[in-house]
Amino acid sequence: MLPVRRPKAEELGQKPARIARGEAGYPSRLLALPDAPASLWVRGGVPADDVRAVSVVGARAASGAGCARARGIARALAEKGIVIISGGAFGIDAAAHEGALAAAVAPTFAVFGCGVDVTYPDRHRTLFARIAATGGLLSEYALGTPPRAGQFPARNRIIAALGDATIVVEAAHRSGALITAALARSLGKPVLAVPGSSGTASLLQRGQAWPVTSADDVEGALAGRQPASCSEAEPPAGAVGLLLAALREGASSPAVLSRRTGLPLPAVMAALVEGELDGWLCRIPGNQYEVIRRGC
Repeated sequence: MLPVRRPKAEELGQKPARIARGEAGYPSRLLALPDAPASLWVRGGVPADDVRAVSVVGARAASGAGCARARGIARALAEKGIVIISGGAFGIDAAAHEGALAAAVAPTFAVFGCGVDVTYPDRHRTLFARIAATGGLLSEYALGTPPRAGQFPARNRIIAALGDATIVVEAAHRSGALITAALARSLGKPVLAVPGSSGTASLLQRGQAWPVTSADDVEGALAGRQPASCSEAEPPAGAVGLLLAALREGASSPAVLSRRTGLPLPAVMAALVEGELDGWLCRIPGNQYEVIRRGC
């Protein structure tokens, strides 16, 4: 297990402790924030300043495939000794924490939008206990502070600051995860996105994120290398290639794609799945599809 900096008063995360800015143990990464928290309440420990850390964020109402991706990437990163930071929420957050815990190598840390003694969501009581036992639960809010809507966007800046990079695994066009991505960019940190959702497609199309599909891509980005999946790629042949050409010409729905390409609708659906998995295109609201870019 990688070293975790623990306040002296801590006993495996059971008793919350407070660390003021300027005191030993306050994470130095947070000092990059113009509004760094005056103090942190902690159950467990805080990330050591000398470890590699990645923030993993995404939709609460995530798809099963999105959660599986988050779990797999987080586990593979943790197995490489990279600390996972997230927000403890349903969906992508929980999947990322679970993946890191399954690796049992590097700790994971959850940043709360309420007091660290408040279990929210309640169904994550066991998950939070596991996180606190080897990593930590963190919050700028005093003990007993209930969850309020405005506190969650505010805590996102802490999630962005604690990671050396931020990965958006799955997100809608309007999502708290995209707020975290914007905050990470403002701090000069790499933003990475997993193709396959409308929010991540938007980040990629605007050049605001690098596409990643694996822990190796993420590790390369941390080292300053452009992910392999972002290099110029030859357009695919066969049905996927036909669909990409039709999409670029304005087709967008499976039915229209079928008419434009002459492919039967079942063949179109199969090729859309293949293209989406390979990172060439993504589904957007209204059962429409769009090309992401350059095979990323």
